[in-house]
Amino acid sequence: MGSVAVIDYGMGNLHSVAKALEHAGARQVLVTSSPEQILDADRVVLPGVGAIRDCISELRRLGLDQVVRQLVDEKPLLGICVGMQMLLEHSEENGGVDGLGLFPGGVHFFGEDLQEQGQRLKVPHMGWNQVTQTIDHPLWHRIEQNARFYFVHSYYARPGKQTQMAGRCHYGVDFAAALAQDNVFATQFHPEKSHTNGLQLLQNFLAWDGRW
Repeated sequence: MGSVAVIDYGMGNLHSVAKALEHAGARQVLVTSSPEQILDADRVVLPGVGAIRDCISELRRLGLDQVVRQLVDEKPLLGICVGMQMLLEHSEENGGVDGLGLFPGGVHFFGEDLQEQGQRLKVPHMGWNQVTQTIDHPLWHRIEQNARFYFVHSYYARPGKQTQMAGRCHYGVDFAAALAQDNVFATQFHPEKSHTNGLQLLQNFLAWDGRW
């Protein structure tokens, strides 16, 4: 299944992502900030946990934003959580932060008064929720429609092009649980925390050649 580089920019649950990839069958997993190692890997994962301003500023400080831009045309790339949100144009978090703009659209706050049928919902959205697959994609292989995945987030993605939404979830509002374009697939949920379905998605990523 080749080598996988997990981009290390000082943010994200790198250890658990790397362990999950190994468990899924990756031959070699490198947690690295080296542009050379990232570009030499067969596949690349962009994780992210925490405030998006810190994530994007560190990515840019290390020059890894340009590496990610280059990867978009070269090999399979998987974004996870904030790693997905950074791929969009803009986020409302931290007073407003520009993303990498690889996907049109933005990231929005769930709100202080998020409700469903008159019941107030807690923010962040934390725990298991169903994901509706909105396109036929290799990373959904052997994963049932409306399968459950694990989420932890206060901000949600709204893509500018509905054709790029690969999965939809509902928590007070409909939002993008997954995005896909060319050789890029990104999830708001955490595959590494999603047990059987998450492991299957990672196995699918390791087998994916970036085409669909």
